Amino acid sequence: MNKEHILMHIAEAQEELSRTIQDLKEDEEYDCGNFLVAMMHLYHHINTAWNIRDISQERANECSEEDFNKWRQMPNDIPLD
Repeated sequence: MNKEHILMHIAEAQEELSRTIQDLKEDEEYDCGNFLVAMMHLYHHINTAWNIRDISQERANECSEEDFNKWRQMPNDIPLD
């Protein structure tokens, strides 16, 4: 399991989630556009953390554009029902 990259991505997701919660509580100007950007950033890191779990450290470090786009997609191997 690629713990180094998983930890980096879930830490980024945690920071985004904390920032979003804070902004929703305190920023009266916060709107759906801000929320959309925050959620896109959050999902990018959560999805990537899951999708790279079995990727080698070397491949994760190299991360081609194709890998980046593939890894950030919503996982299709997690049952959601």
